[in-house]
Amino acid sequence: MSELLLEFFCEEIPARMQARAEADLEKLFVERLKGAGLNWDALKTFSGPRRLGLVITGLPTKTEDVREERKGPKVGAPDKAIEGFLRSAGLDSLDQCKIEDGKKGQFYIALIEKPGRATADVVAEAVPDVAKTFPWPKSMKFGEDARQQRWVRPLQRILCLMDGQVVDTEVFGIKASNITEGHRVHGDGPFEVSDFASYEAGLRDNGVILNRAERRELILTGARKVCTEAGFELVEDSSLLEEVTGLVEHPVPVLGEMDPEFLDLPPEVITLTMKTHQKYFAVQDKTGKLVSKFVVIANQDAPDGGVAIAAGNARVLSARLSDARHFWDLDRKTGLEAMAAELSKVTFHEKLGTVADKTERVATLARELADAVGADPELAYTAAKLAKADLVSQMVYEFPELQGAMGRYYALEAGLDAQTADAIRDHYKPQGPSDAVPTAPVSAAVALADKLDTLVGFWAINEKPTGSKDPFALRRAALGVIRVLLEGNLRLPLNERIVWASKHLTNTFVKSYLQGLKGTRLTDVEPDQDVSALIQNAQIDIQNMKVSGAENATEFFEPFYDKCADLLAFFADRLKVHLKDEGIKHDVIDAVFALGDDDLVRVTNKARALQAFLDAESGTALLAGYRRAANILAAEEKKGFDLSAAREEVGEASLLSTIRASATASEETALIDAIEAAETAAQAALAEENFEAAMKALAQLRGPVDAFFEAVVVNDEDAIVRRNRLLLLSRIRAATDAVADFSRLEG
Repeated sequence: MSELLLEFFCEEIPARMQARAEADLEKLFVERLKGAGLNWDALKTFSGPRRLGLVITGLPTKTEDVREERKGPKVGAPDKAIEGFLRSAGLDSLDQCKIEDGKKGQFYIALIEKPGRATADVVAEAVPDVAKTFPWPKSMKFGEDARQQRWVRPLQRILCLMDGQVVDTEVFGIKASNITEGHRVHGDGPFEVSDFASYEAGLRDNGVILNRAERRELILTGARKVCTEAGFELVEDSSLLEEVTGLVEHPVPVLGEMDPEFLDLPPEVITLTMKTHQKYFAVQDKTGKLVSKFVVIANQDAPDGGVAIAAGNARVLSARLSDARHFWDLDRKTGLEAMAAELSKVTFHEKLGTVADKTERVATLARELADAVGADPELAYTAAKLAKADLVSQMVYEFPELQGAMGRYYALEAGLDAQTADAIRDHYKPQGPSDAVPTAPVSAAVALADKLDTLVGFWAINEKPTGSKDPFALRRAALGVIRVLLEGNLRLPLNERIVWASKHLTNTFVKSYLQGLKGTRLTDVEPDQDVSALIQNAQIDIQNMKVSGAENATEFFEPFYDKCADLLAFFADRLKVHLKDEGIKHDVIDAVFALGDDDLVRVTNKARALQAFLDAESGTALLAGYRRAANILAAEEKKGFDLSAAREEVGEASLLSTIRASATASEETALIDAIEAAETAAQAALAEENFEAAMKALAQLRGPVDAFFEAVVVNDEDAIVRRNRLLLLSRIRAATDAVADFSRLEG
């Protein structure tokens, strides 16, 4: 078995592209080797600032021989048909064919034998093909034939070896060789290699740590060490660590110091300036407070121990922080109220108005939600009105990641209370699965209002997620609502709030449009007032007025809440995703949601209890009994049995007593008793939201149901007995469906 070693050596590859490039290189090479019929034992990719490559072990020396039989024309067919067949099969004459009998006569069969190809030849063809089609996010032209030569950065060398022998291949006029280069400073120039082991060892001798995981660990442990030795702690950042790993081949952490006067800037500004512009790690004391230190990862050993490197980087950082201070001072001078006034000049979405329009809607909705989450309505309204103001600040323009965080500082600067300031900071949260959820009441109210308005708005204009496309991050917004409600144990009738927000959105658009019409006069309008009242109050016929591309204004002002009918189903889908890691299956969520409950806390608690019930033997057995009862009922209803009429005839109040009167088997009587007990216990438990107890009550039906089906024939010859037994089956179904729609459970 053979070993293949490939390296593309070039000028610096951006760190953000390296991990993706490794995956693309593997994908492209695997496609070509598999296409040639080759297999191998192991494949490993590697990357760094100046190199991208792979090593494959266990490759065969050649592809397998191929023998193929291809059916041709009938014996005696026209000459042109035979000539075409021979040409397509790559044969010279019919002597190379055999004749076989078929149902419609005798046919020529071509015997095609293709000897295996040397693996080195397959690789020689694959390398230039891969290089020329490599999907770099950005690439540049280089060399003499710049129209054809594109790589992420100018390509300088190609190393390609198969079992120590150079593969005869060429890319962009660069012939493959057995030569590579090490570190720019610590390397001794180009050197030869014979296999991967000598390649990796040679790079190490020439100042390059090839393994990405090893470089990452050296950076992290070294940075921690220099901080600890100085009596401080490293502010760890996994994304920065990953980026720096791709910037250096010979990592050397150096502790530097900046001007302490910059520590009066918000800590987020300092750390983000270090990270975004300079790729430095911040440093903190034992209490978690930032100190005037930073860690820079040098790419070489320094004769003076890094003193000059630290000093040079400190000067550059000071310049960056001076810019940040300038933005900070400008924004504080402007003030949050003035920033908020500028939001009317920023478009949120062409069909949903400006950011100021959205802010007004969110503020009204936050005030509406305040009581449900235990927040002060006016604080929630004020926080929401100012939540987006920092989007027009100089600091957020420079560092978009600081949206919300800077708004909090500007709010405190303006003398607003801490609850309002924190809500401004936290209303975007959670932005990912690892992000914290706002738990303070005012923060929760604004966060929920912002996300609900976004969802309702884009649903109203039919901009819903499709497949893998979600340009407005609506899945994330829905998951954010779910997490805020569940982790805060907030009881909110979601559908009611969706309808309220939809009506408010509709009325906002109608009012805004009508107020723009000359001579229109509007009285004060409640956020959820009916649209028709607005139009009637304006005393204007808007039927034939054009609005935002709609055929007429009436079409555009069609109540948006009609378009949001399936938004609750979208929340159900997101809840399935959120609870999947807990082992709660999607059909369990469907079964609980089917009862029309839109309190996500209650739905989740019930789904957890139902899943635990179904995972137990008693739950599985009861589900089987339920299905048997439901299937018999469905079959009889299909034959003409009218369940509703039968219930009405007997009377719901006396249903069980009537069934008991016609019972002929002890198992039938036992089931009636069990249903009465289970219904009473389950209803009491459901009223207290003790779903575990409700499931336990249902579990008591398992034995009686099994015994009933063993001993009793439902379709008795006596019409009254048959009717009553079918009614009994309906009572089994009703008892379980009071907890969840068991018909939606798959297994």
